[in-house]
Amino acid sequence: MMPHVAAIVNPRSGGGRTGRAWRVISETLEKELGPVRAYFTASPSTPHFLPAAELTRKALKDGAQLVIAVGGDGTISEVVNGFFENGAQINPDAHLAILNAGTGGDFRRTFDLPDEAADCVKHIASGKTRRIDIGRLTFVAEDGQDTDRYFDNIASFGLSGETVRAVNSATWQKSLGGNFTFFWATLVTAFRHKTRPVRIVTDTGFDETLNIGLAAIANGRYFGSGIKMAPEAEPDDGLFDIVMMRDLTFMDLLTGTGSMKEGTHIGNEKVSATRATWVTATPLGPDPVLLDVDGEGPGRLPARFEILPGAITLRC
Repeated sequence: MMPHVAAIVNPRSGGGRTGRAWRVISETLEKELGPVRAYFTASPSTPHFLPAAELTRKALKDGAQLVIAVGGDGTISEVVNGFFENGAQINPDAHLAILNAGTGGDFRRTFDLPDEAADCVKHIASGKTRRIDIGRLTFVAEDGQDTDRYFDNIASFGLSGETVRAVNSATWQKSLGGNFTFFWATLVTAFRHKTRPVRIVTDTGFDETLNIGLAAIANGRYFGSGIKMAPEAEPDDGLFDIVMMRDLTFMDLLTGTGSMKEGTHIGNEKVSATRATWVTATPLGPDPVLLDVDGEGPGRLPARFEILPGAITLRC
């Protein structure tokens, strides 16, 4: 195994912009970091197969000491999953870096990382690191099977689960940018969204059944292309920030809950927030409650979320 720098590249991210820009991106990476071994995903993910995760496992077993996720939030999440195999880390000393090239770019916002690839590469080359927490999630996949997954940013359910499916199926909308795509998808889904009863239980004593419109189990602060869902979340404090929005109407989302862009929705009478190291969410009605996991829609409730403190070293 030869130590090397690996780039896990999703050429389809950002509506295909990553693939078209890869030559320039690779030249910038090699200028700052030296030789970089590229691994390209060849197919979309499924609830039971994450191509970028498989490539990350291969890279780590081949000796990669730095793995750079090149793509959107979904690609970053897949790469995080690839740091683990059979419940254990493949190489606890390996570092993760992110080079955002996708639609949303939310995980980088918590760390104030730049949007431009060249500036982001300079951050990676600086060598600065931070140990961050990772979430582990057990849920029901689309085919009804119980499934495990890791997440780095935010796992949520309710309206977000419906919205992310609209985002991921969007075509021409992505050419107008991430903010427009998420705004369009939210409007499309919010008109038909219905709140659903969910029992939420945590290790810190929270145990309530809420008529959930949207709930987020947050390690990072942002999702949905810049929505500041969990403004106080710290990705290295060993705790999830749990934000629950109940009895929401379409007008609440537009005007009545404070600004989710600014994070001022916290404290609204329809919004509850708490912290915990594990959470369970169980639907109590007949209709499915869909998940959004780091910008992907892999399944539905019931689900259990558990935090893994300081699990990965992030170059930032």
